[in-house]
Amino acid sequence: MTVTIKRIYDPRSDSDGFRVLVDRLWPRGLSKENAHIDLWEKNIAPSNELRKWFNHEAEKWPEFQRRYIEELNAMPDEVRGFRALLKAHSQVTLLYGAKDETHNQAVVLRDFLKNNNAP
Repeated sequence: MTVTIKRIYDPRSDSDGFRVLVDRLWPRGLSKENAHIDLWEKNIAPSNELRKWFNHEAEKWPEFQRRYIEELNAMPDEVRGFRALLKAHSQVTLLYGAKDETHNQAVVLRDFLKNNNAP
């Protein structure tokens, strides 16, 4: 399985494969019909508290990564279920709404999923 990330506002592509929105909130200004998602996995997204604290401030990035991984590790059943669902697809694209393509939860989640030691 290959996992890539992409802004949900970018055009859909056939190469995206199984498209999963990993934001807790629905992206602004985007209709559900135009999102072209296969799954909205908001429970795997950062908690509201963490999301609000981070506020997409790059200087908080290292601590955000640490805290989000901590949250993911605290829900092993959900992560296992998510992994099992993704394994049914050869190509998965994690979608996010943030403008910052480097500092967002999809980056952390993609890397977390590649880690064989994670739940």
